[in-house]
Amino acid sequence: METALIEQVKIQAQVLVPLVKALQRELGEEQANAIVRKALGDLYRQYGEKWWRSQGTRHLGDKMALAFERFAAGDALHYDVIKQGPDAFEFNVTECAYARFYQEIGVPELGFLLTCSADFPMAEGFGADVQLTRTQTIMQGAGHCDFRYALKKNA
Repeated sequence: METALIEQVKIQAQVLVPLVKALQRELGEEQANAIVRKALGDLYRQYGEKWWRSQGTRHLGDKMALAFERFAAGDALHYDVIKQGPDAFEFNVTECAYARFYQEIGVPELGFLLTCSADFPMAEGFGADVQLTRTQTIMQGAGHCDFRYALKKNA
């Protein structure tokens, strides 16, 4: 059985949190965070590309629903689907165990850096025709995260 993603994040945080804190002390928070975002962004973009290709011809709504089942596994996310169709998948995350975890260990700002910052590079990996819009996150103190995936309209 595959380990739930939330458990993988908790394990990775044992190494990443001290590493990021050390980088921030040495380089300053802004430069350290930029390096971390770039390194992780490249990795998540590759994950997105590989995952998207593995999904075959399913339409956007079905592909994204499958993706978020994985992120939500282990009771990690509760979310309400607003719209699901061939050219859109829109939902609000209403409860987030990832945010709770980083809050509990006292580094909510690193939770956003290490977890939420992956969303846009991963979406880039899905291809140039997939667009993600998100204006708020629980990790940054909002009441919910608003994810809106859409296929870009051809001009």
